Amino acid sequence: MDLTIIMPAYNEEATILEAVQTAVDAVIPVKEREILVVENGSQDSTRQLLRSHEWPADVRIIEIDVNRGKGGAIKEAIQQATGKYVAILDADMEYDPNDYGRMYEALEANDADAVYGTRLWQAHTAYSFWYVMGNRAVNVAANVIYNVWLSDCMVGMKLVKTDLFRDLALRENGFGFDAEVTARLLRRGTRIYEVPVKYRARKREEGKKLTAVDGLRMLRVFLRCRFT
Repeated sequence: MDLTIIMPAYNEEATILEAVQTAVDAVIPVKEREILVVENGSQDSTRQLLRSHEWPADVRIIEIDVNRGKGGAIKEAIQQATGKYVAILDADMEYDPNDYGRMYEALEANDADAVYGTRLWQAHTAYSFWYVMGNRAVNVAANVIYNVWLSDCMVGMKLVKTDLFRDLALRENGFGFDAEVTARLLRRGTRIYEVPVKYRARKREEGKKLTAVDGLRMLRVFLRCRFT
């Protein structure tokens, strides 16, 4: 298997069916892919919708009865991944899975073990000034702490070699998971390549879950992983 796409889903009844279908239909230059959808103990109809739909053979649904956070869902799926590479794709439709086509080509063509999307150099939407400022503040802090320059440390789209991903000894279960993946990769000296991706930010009433507190947690994770 060339690629495993992991999609954690918690209370995403409004987007889950379309999100999975876009991952199925995405134009990515691989011969074989699998999509692991982790239904993460949702309290809405996300699980029922996934169960009621007839999916192709390359889509597998993993059900978790008690919500483990985004990190916990991904860690569960990574143990079942069979692809050479693993890609993370949120179920909220903020990102376009077709962008993984260019990210995959970059990973194959460049001497890198991980490729990140970057939201800064392509058209995007953002509904909150303070969300953007908080994201940039955490991003600058991470670059200072690790003496690197990544334009978008906290982007959701990540493409990493599966064996490397499993070897990161990740602890975080919540939204700090994204920061921990980046921190662990940087501590190992992993070369991360960035590719511009499209981004459509959700409003709070549409289900946006990140808060200012999560930004502080991410900063704490960057510090913990740097000095322990």
